[in-house]
Formats: sequence, structure tokens, C-alpha cells
Amino acid sequence: MKISPDIFENTEIAFADKSNGELRKAKALFQLMSNNSLVSLGSSLAGLALSLHLPVSPVFRYTVYNHFCGGETFEQCKKTIQKLDKNNVGVLLNYGVELKEREEDFNKTVEHNLEALAFGGKNKSVKALCIKLTGFGRFGLLEKIQAGDELSTAEKSEFNQMKKRFDKICQVAVKNEVPLYVDAEESWIQNPLDEMVEEMMEKYNRGKCIVFNTVQLYRHDRLAYLQHQIDRAIAGQYVYGVKLVRGAYMEKERERAKEMGYKSPIHKNKKDVDEDFNAAVGLCLDNLNNLYVCVASQSEQSNRLAMELIEKKKIEHNNPHVQFSQLYGMGDNMTFNQAKLGFNATKYLPYGPVKDVIPYLIRRAQENTSVAGQTTRELSLIVKEMKRRRG
Repeated sequence: MKISPDIFENTEIAFADKSNGELRKAKALFQLMSNNSLVSLGSSLAGLALSLHLPVSPVFRYTVYNHFCGGETFEQCKKTIQKLDKNNVGVLLNYGVELKEREEDFNKTVEHNLEALAFGGKNKSVKALCIKLTGFGRFGLLEKIQAGDELSTAEKSEFNQMKKRFDKICQVAVKNEVPLYVDAEESWIQNPLDEMVEEMMEKYNRGKCIVFNTVQLYRHDRLAYLQHQIDRAIAGQYVYGVKLVRGAYMEKERERAKEMGYKSPIHKNKKDVDEDFNAAVGLCLDNLNNLYVCVASQSEQSNRLAMELIEKKKIEHNNPHVQFSQLYGMGDNMTFNQAKLGFNATKYLPYGPVKDVIPYLIRRAQENTSVAGQTTRELSLIVKEMKRRRG
């Protein structure tokens, strides 16, 4: 079966689970988000309000939170998950709490993730749990490790504690048969994160694929890194798991490189990023016997390419080694049309208390404005479906 060039234009399938009222709310939200100045001002004000402990949660709850998050509790998430499941769409669950620095918070994050793994073990629509390793240990400690600075005895103990937290999560993931997708983070802490993930892969990915690393292809060194990791897994006789993304920290990476006078790790232009991402998709599909891949992209072109390659290579649409994912609240024209064709389609679904998820939501709004045309595209599809329904 040939993948239609206009496969992602079918808004009837894309928005089948949304009422007219939900479409109107989504339209209003994306109209607001298309105003870069407004997003920038709103993000700054929200950050200030958080630092002053002002009650901003209600505003976020009824706008961006309800659109981009599954709920505050597992019970609330369950309703979202069931709604997606009716359309054969699974979820990548993510406890969307960021920017914590205390041991108490790290232990709390571990407990939340253990609860999520237990929940996922009983709900087969949960295809994976997405985690950030900075949820288990200090950002500054990781910076120091990557810089090659000498660690104090206390810092060595702190790092060992971080690794123990991660190991515990991996053990419970194996027990509940819920894969772990470890998010990539800033380049100046990524090396120790990669090393931890690689160690856990070698330990736990024996026969099954439980631990996945995330490769950000906006970095010019990641395609070579991906090839090296595939080769390493084959030599070590363990299964490699990877989530392919373009990346989430582009402006921050470039600004830091400029300020500190080193070469930016980010590709110079979008064309090079796209080429590396698409090459990574091809590389993974060529090595499916030895790896599992999640194509996590908001790009219609990259999703279509992956689907066409699967057709060309005569890979079953529902091959468990290949998964697609888009953000909850965006890219429905891809997710639901992929699911309709029998591909393994999922949504990245953050959850957690509104006030704790606000930093994630601010980042999401800022990222959307930095990707040219993305918000406009979402808006145009919603408008198209509203017109279709009016006849």
C-alpha cells in the first residue's frame, strides 16, 4: 500500500475525538500562541508569578494545561488514556515536573515514577514512561562531572545516590514490563547522562528492550553517536532502544556557546537537522533486528518518510520495534491518521500538579513559537475541520 502524499490532510480522522466546543477552545489557544510577543510576555510574567508564589495555577489549568497535559492524577489521566485508546493511540507517560534541586524532591520524583510504572503495568495503553535523569540528581553536579572537575567525597556519594535511584526505576520497569524513555537534556550535562543510560541498557536490555536513550539530531555529532551505540549494542549482545527527536534546547545551546566561546553543538541550519534526523530514521529501520525505535517528531515530512520506508522495506505497520509519537495537544493529523493505518501511534502525555508542571508548559509554549509555521499549521487544520463540520 502506497502512503498517500496528503495522508496528514484528513482532519475528519485527526479530530474525530474532539467536540465542536473542544475545537473552538483549541483554536483560541493556538491563536494566542501564534503571537510571539504575547507568548514571551506571558512566559516572563508566569515565571515571575511562580517566584513570588502567586496563584497562577487556575489560569494555566483552563488554558495550556488542559490542552497539553493528561491530568493531575492517574485517575484523571485514565480518562485521557481511555479516550485515546478508542482510536488505537497509546501514550508515553511523563511526570512533567522540572527544575528540582533538593534530595527530598529527587526521592519524591522517584516515588512518583514508581507509582507511574505500577499504573503503566496495569494499563497496556501506556507504552512507556518518559523520565529526565535530572529528576534524580542535581544539574550542577552533572555539569561538574562533564567538565572533568574533581568531585568531593560528598559529591561522589551524591552521584552514586543518583545512579541508585535510576537503577531502582529500571528494576521496577522490568518487573512491570513498562519501557523507560530517558529524555535528552543540555549538551553540557549529556555525557554523564548517556553513560548512565548506556550502563542500564547493557544491564537490563537482555532479550527485551526496557531502557531507551533519546538522541537529539539537532546536534551535529549525534548521527555518528547513534551508529556507534548500535554497533556497541550488537557487540555487547544487548538490545538498543532509542527515541529520535530533533531537540528541545536550541536557543539555550547557541547562546551558551556564544557566551563561553566554544563551537555550538547545534547544526547551523534546519536543512542539516532534517537530513540527520531522516538519516537516523533510515539507520534504525535498517537495524530493526537489533533495536527498537520511537520516531518522536512533529515534522510531517519526517513522519511520512518513515512510513514510506516501512512500506518500502516491507515492515509490518504494527511491528513492535517501531513506534511513532507526537505531543499530546499537537500533531493530531499525524497521530490519528497513523493509528488508522495500523502504525504504532502514541502521544507524549505529561501529568502532575498544575503548579509543578508550569515550567514544562512555559518551555512548550516557547518551543512552539521558535519552530516556524508549527502553530500556524495546527491552527489551519483546526479551522479546516470546523469548516468541514459546518458543511
